[in-house]
Amino acid sequence: MSTPPPILAAGDRFILPELFAEAAARRLGERADISTLQLEWPDVPFHSVGGIHEASGTEEELLEALQGRAAVLTQLAPLSERVLRESPDLRFIGVSRGGPTNVDLRTAQELGILVVNVPGRNGIATAEMTLGLLLAAFRRIPTAHDSLLERRWRGDLYRYDQVGREVHGATIGLIGAGAVGAHVARVLAALGAEVLVFDPYLAPGALDGIAEQVAEVEELFRRSDAVSVHARLSEDTAGIVSAERLAAMRPGGILVNAARGGLVDYAAVADAIRSGQLGAAAFDVYPDEPVDMDEGVLALAREGYDVVLTPHIAGASRETAARAAEGVAEELRRFLDGEAPLHPLTEVPR
Repeated sequence: MSTPPPILAAGDRFILPELFAEAAARRLGERADISTLQLEWPDVPFHSVGGIHEASGTEEELLEALQGRAAVLTQLAPLSERVLRESPDLRFIGVSRGGPTNVDLRTAQELGILVVNVPGRNGIATAEMTLGLLLAAFRRIPTAHDSLLERRWRGDLYRYDQVGREVHGATIGLIGAGAVGAHVARVLAALGAEVLVFDPYLAPGALDGIAEQVAEVEELFRRSDAVSVHARLSEDTAGIVSAERLAAMRPGGILVNAARGGLVDYAAVADAIRSGQLGAAAFDVYPDEPVDMDEGVLALAREGYDVVLTPHIAGASRETAARAAEGVAEELRRFLDGEAPLHPLTEVPR
């Protein structure tokens, strides 16, 4: 490898600039010319700018930082059409996330800029968080926790009509079995659950001995004590958890969603919880974020229903941040060494 080109490590408050810089330096050596840019997400919510979405920072500050830089490693920098066209030296973009909505891929392709990403970077973190939410809902952990904070000793939580349930022996349906869903399936099977999976893209037999694949999502709802959502959001999956499907579940069922808010009809969930059709629910994602603190599922929690809520942090772990930085740094090394990228999003002639 010749002397590496100038590189910008545009990190944020989760995947820090120094994580990118250190990962790149380990692969490229001391000769690497790496400058850094600090973006303010999540302290400042991400936004849309210049036709791209879920970005942090401004086009102006990124343009200034990119001058003379041939490569950028980032999670959320706004790589819009304007930024790409006004950064003539840029040849490589490493986006340390699965969904690169902050990059104008069409313009990058037109300009011959290689764009790569890191799919599955937060799969383990999201799977573990899903399991935590599921166990919290099954065993009514937040209810018990809150009672002590309220200076109440809830001995009645040992009553038969108040106690939680075990995962062992329960039938749990998973919608989607990619990096997250497959890991959840393995752990649930190890805990003694009967696991059902609906995923049209999963190869037949891929989870043999772990989960039973079902051909129709309606069957999954009919047979499940709990349903956990792990699909990507698309036209086909939007609203896949509907009022009709919730009504088909066994009474007192549990719903968990740590994937995307658009996969679930949250108004239908509220109705199902208030009617008793759903016994509990646990959510890390919502239709609109940040959420309205006075409405929706937050109102259910304040009304005393068994609803477990977290603020879209399922994929957030220190290991995820390190894995993401290492992933794009390795892609940059491959690019500079003339090797094929592992996860290309644009096609660039070599």
